[in-house]
Formats: sequence, C-alpha cells, structure tokens
Amino acid sequence: MNPETVSVSTGRRTAYLVVLVLAPPLLLALAVPAVWGWGIGVRDLLIAAVMYLVSIFGIAIGYHRLFTHRSFRCARPLRIALLLAGGMAVEGPVTLWAAEHRRHHKYADRQGDPHSPWCYGDSGLALLRGMAHAHVGWFYSARLRSNRRHWVPDLLADPDVRRFDAWYPGVVALSFALPALAGGLLSMSWAGAWTGFFWGGLVRYAVVHHVTWSVNSVAHTFGERPFTTRDRSSNVRWVAMLTLGEGWHNWHHVEPTCARHGVLRGQLDPSARLIRWFEQAGWAYGVHWPDPSRLAVRATTRQRPPG
Repeated sequence: MNPETVSVSTGRRTAYLVVLVLAPPLLLALAVPAVWGWGIGVRDLLIAAVMYLVSIFGIAIGYHRLFTHRSFRCARPLRIALLLAGGMAVEGPVTLWAAEHRRHHKYADRQGDPHSPWCYGDSGLALLRGMAHAHVGWFYSARLRSNRRHWVPDLLADPDVRRFDAWYPGVVALSFALPALAGGLLSMSWAGAWTGFFWGGLVRYAVVHHVTWSVNSVAHTFGERPFTTRDRSSNVRWVAMLTLGEGWHNWHHVEPTCARHGVLRGQLDPSARLIRWFEQAGWAYGVHWPDPSRLAVRATTRQRPPG
C-alpha cells in the first residue's frame, strides 16, 4: 500500500464534482445574462473585488507560501488571519490543499503528479484533455488523493490548523455570508444583500477557482521558462496578474520555499510585496528572499516549453 495516497469515496468524489467542477462554470455562465439584464453596480463590484483580493492573497500568501512551503514565519494573529483568508477561497481545508501541492512538487509533470497537463501526451487532443484534467478534471477523476499524514504532519501537529480544519465548513459559510451582509448593510435592503451574495459570493468564488487552477493548467503548458527545471513550469504574465504573483511559476519550481515568485525585471509580485510589508511591520520574519547567486546559476536562455 502506498503511504503517499489514500482512496476517495464515491460520495466525496461526487461532492468534488458538484462544488469544484460543475458549479464554478455554471455560475460564470449565469453571470453573463445577469450583467446583460441588470448590470453590476459599483457597490457590488467593490464587494466582489475586496472578496477576490482576500481570497487570492489568502491562497497565495497563506495556503501556498506560508503553510505549504514555509517561505516565512509570522506572528500568530497574522497566521490565523491568513488561514481564514485562504479558507475564503473555498478550495478545501489547508491540510488537504498543502498535501496535494507538496505531492505535485515532488512529481511535477511526471507520474504521481496529481494534476499535470501532460499526463495523456504531448500534442493535439491529448494535450487538450490533459489541460482539462489539470484545470478541474482531476478533482473528480482521481481515485486517490494525497495522504495528509504523509505529506503534512507538521500542519496536523499545529493546534491552530487542526481547529481551522474542524471549522472549515463555517469558514465557507462566512465566505458567502460576508458579501451578502456587506451588500445588505451598505444598501439597507434585501435586494442589496442578494446582489452582494451573488457577485461577491457566488461569482467571485467561481472566478477565484478558475484563476487559481490556471496555474496548474496554463502555467505548466504555455509561457516562458527562463530558469532550468526538470518539469514544465512556466511564466504566464496574465496568470501572474490575476493570481497576484502566482503565475511566475518557473522560479517557484526552482526554489519552492522562496517568498518571491516574480524574480526578474518587470515581474510584479503583489503577494511578495505584501509579505515584505508584513516583514517591515515586524509581523513576519525569517522570510526566504531570492538569492542573486542562485538566480544567476539557474538562469538559462529564455525559451518556450516544448509542446
């Protein structure tokens, strides 16, 4: 028996199918006639934007750079705030998210990677099928998921993380209740609560999911690879902009514990900038910033990945 993975029940896979695979595109499809018929007001746009930023920063800085890769350390109030912000993205408990991502790094674009777009082949329909698998398909098709006891024993030993995982359903509820509450209070109407819930809750959650998953699919298929890696991790500018720095994926696979992903000139990394502000305020410490000598050693001729 492989200690790295555990089997997933049909019921859980069905839940993944509904919540992670089917619901987000359906909600995005519903947003089109909503905009066409009723439009979106400034209030709902601001609520959705704030919730989007909280969710993406929570995933990029909290789930990913702090809890998965230990890129920095921080004071307990900030750790808890980043846990909550990451949970707002509705991408699962932090232990499961981190376990899947650590397994991805060990086997990136090879057998064992839970979501490589190259798993079916290198060209044509096989690559399209692989991108769909890497983007969302693997949530349902995978009969095995990462064993948290194997991949994240450090997180399982953390009392704050265990409490967060136990209360995760409540965090999900809060992720949708907050924009509804903000819309209702700002407009003093039930209609405002509904539109806040729709745009800042449902549509925002759908956009956040597809933006996040684009790192797995797009940033392992297209883009530039200025640094030598054993996988096909790439830099895709539009993905980096939408994910607040996560789309500078090539260097991340060279130095996973580095707190900055966009390490070259012109590569804006808002998540790294926020970590820097935390450090300057004394809230974060032990930050792993890029080593210029390592950058020089690992640099190679800029080229697009094959395929």
